Amino acid sequence: VQLVESGGGLVQPGGSLRLSCAASGFTFSNYAMRWYRQAPGKEREWVAGISSDGENTYYSDSMKGRVTISRDNAKNTVYLQMNSLKPEDTAVYYCYIRYYTPEVWGQGTLVTVSS
Repeated sequence: VQLVESGGGLVQPGGSLRLSCAASGFTFSNYAMRWYRQAPGKEREWVAGISSDGENTYYSDSMKGRVTISRDNAKNTVYLQMNSLKPEDTAVYYCYIRYYTPEVWGQGTLVTVSS
C-alpha cells in the first residue's frame, strides 16, 4: 500500500495550489480518504475528508470555504484544491486512508505560503 502526495510548493498569500495523492496497493474505491496537515512545531490536524464514492465531503473549520476535496476512482487519486492561501496554511500536507489498518502515511508534500 502506498500513498504519494504531490503538488506542493511556494505560493504567495492569496494564491492557489492543487495537491494530488496517488494511491496504490489497495482497492481505492472502497475507502474514504482524508487530507491532514502538519505545520512546523504543531500536531497533525485533519483538513478534509471524502467518502469512497466521492458523494460526501467534509471540511475542517480552519479551511472550510477555501478548499475542495475530490477524487477520481478511475485514477486512484484524491485531490485537494486550495484557494486564498494564508501564511498559516504553511505545512506538510498528507493524505490518509480512512478505516484502513495498518495506518499508512505518505511522505507528504510541503506547502509554503509566503511573499
